[in-house]
Amino acid sequence: MKSQYLSIIKTAYQAFNARDIDSVFKLMHNNVHWPKAFEGGYVIGLDAVREYWTSQWKEINPRVDPTSIVERPDEKYEILVHQLVKDLDGNVIFDGMTKHIYSFKNHLIYRMDIEDI
Repeated sequence: MKSQYLSIIKTAYQAFNARDIDSVFKLMHNNVHWPKAFEGGYVIGLDAVREYWTSQWKEINPRVDPTSIVERPDEKYEILVHQLVKDLDGNVIFDGMTKHIYSFKNHLIYRMDIEDI
């Protein structure tokens, strides 16, 4: 496994959970494709991701922690994550495992997809 991608992935989750958008963006391509998990479709570009995340955080409080990372033969990275999503009152909306698939371009996160487990 390419260690720089492993480090990027781990750092991205840590920064996301800390709501440190700018630190995550240092790891993303300017034209990143990011899934709108609860709505479907994608947002494209850093500004769109910022708008999506900040809007999302006004309604829910997600925490996403990687539990395993595997490099696929197609040079994508499959990350099994534990996802805990609460509403703003602390009530659990989702507590379970999800699979995130990352693609890189120029050593930056270019695309993230969500797959069923």
